[in-house]
Amino acid sequence: MGDFEWALVGALNSFFEREGIAAIAYRLKQSRFAAQMVDILVDSRHPEYYLAIECKSVDARKTRSLYFKQYFSSGAGAHQLTRETEFITRSGRQGILAVELRRGGGKPRSAHLVPWGHVFQRYSAGKSGITLEEIEENPPLERKGGSYELSRLDIVRISGYYDLAIQDPDFSGDEFGE
Repeated sequence: MGDFEWALVGALNSFFEREGIAAIAYRLKQSRFAAQMVDILVDSRHPEYYLAIECKSVDARKTRSLYFKQYFSSGAGAHQLTRETEFITRSGRQGILAVELRRGGGKPRSAHLVPWGHVFQRYSAGKSGITLEEIEENPPLERKGGSYELSRLDIVRISGYYDLAIQDPDFSGDEFGE
């Protein structure tokens, strides 16, 4: 999975540089014994580029869904989706689930950006996961020379898709010790 994370960081930073956008993407250091908030953070003064991205790379030949129990951890006292949603909500970042679908040798990979609100909505509704068809409803990122390329539309299309704090009418901020 690390390769996909680095490829996405490179694609984001290339996009920011190419478009003259004041933003920087970076991968958080992973520690074997500590929970990581998300895989990639993007810092920017522009709200649409102030992002928290969780990355998953899936062998699309062996599964029909990105299952919440199989592909997300349950350590550190809470499910990964709950912990990351809390981080996204408290930090004010836009949440994105980036999913790379691998199809085996000789077949192209594809990467899709899924709005975090959609993912958390399915998890909160008690669904077992997100189907590959749902993931593929989000247009794939363009690939050139084996590298992913992003456009403004790729990010703006999903950033702000769901405002997690406003979406939940019971949200008062007290849930997170505020």
